[in-house]
Amino acid sequence: MTEINAFILDLDGVVTDTAEYHFRAWKQLADEENVPFTREDNEHLRGVSRRRSLELLLGEHLERYTEDHTAELMARKNGYYQEMLHHITAADLLPGVSELLDDLKRRGLKIAIGSASKNTTTVLTRLGILDLFDGIADGNVVTRAKPAPDVFIYAAGMVGIPVAQCVVVEDAESGIEAALISGMIAVGIGPETRVGKAHFRYDSTADINLETILDGKI
Repeated sequence: MTEINAFILDLDGVVTDTAEYHFRAWKQLADEENVPFTREDNEHLRGVSRRRSLELLLGEHLERYTEDHTAELMARKNGYYQEMLHHITAADLLPGVSELLDDLKRRGLKIAIGSASKNTTTVLTRLGILDLFDGIADGNVVTRAKPAPDVFIYAAGMVGIPVAQCVVVEDAESGIEAALISGMIAVGIGPETRVGKAHFRYDSTADINLETILDGKI
């Protein structure tokens, strides 16, 4: 039985759902650059870094862009996204998140965020839950994005808990892979086809059964 002392949560798709904002921002950029981009295309960007997302969006068009131009495109997209973040409130917490955070706090477990987003602090502040986290690891503190395990390992270090005693809650296939590589217990949120490799899988954050996970019967 594995002793569990920390939970590391992905942000988008686990705590809140800013996927629509990301899609709109990428879509606006794609339209300006005359590059086709659909909601189906957007699904491939789930859990992926901003740079890799841009590379996937541009596809065969990437070769016509210089490094300076790609940097400008990433900054432009992020500007669109940040503008949309002004509309986020506590009402945008996904069902079950408040209850999960309260339960983890009550049990004395450490809580951290492990996200590729560089806007994590802004989002958590607007959601009104920033002070509930003991550590925030995001795209500002690591360079290698998921499926590299860096962001989760960094988060574990921030809260001072060995990786083997950490649980990762993720909704992206790349995030589940990163959690498994890091040696942490993986909890997948979403369909079997996407997060089926996790130790535990639930359809939504609200469905998470802490007792089952903490029992450590993997």
